[in-house]
Amino acid sequence: MIESYEFGCIVIKGQRYAKDVIIYPDHVEDTWWREEGHSLSPVDLWTIVQTKPEVLVVGTGYSGLMRVLPEAEKYLREHGIRLITERTTEAVRIYNQLCQSTRVVAALHLTC
Repeated sequence: MIESYEFGCIVIKGQRYAKDVIIYPDHVEDTWWREEGHSLSPVDLWTIVQTKPEVLVVGTGYSGLMRVLPEAEKYLREHGIRLITERTTEAVRIYNQLCQSTRVVAALHLTC
């Protein structure tokens, strides 16, 4: 469960993170960075796909500047993973709702 989010900072289960994160059902990856910076491509999703979530929630940043490339959307569809893309504030809210009943992973850009 995500306890709080503000520009550049997120608190997950009492732990504060100041870098982009991927929240898996059993751990948090706090060194996440995309191959192309502010674009999410299929190569960035390989580890996520291996965990077989039902849903991937992507937080595109406080202002929504990170973008999900069409080929990344296609890659997720091919693996049967539903994609939800929102600004990170809304993505946090959605993730918190879904994590109660769904196998969900969140990939969250914390700044811009």
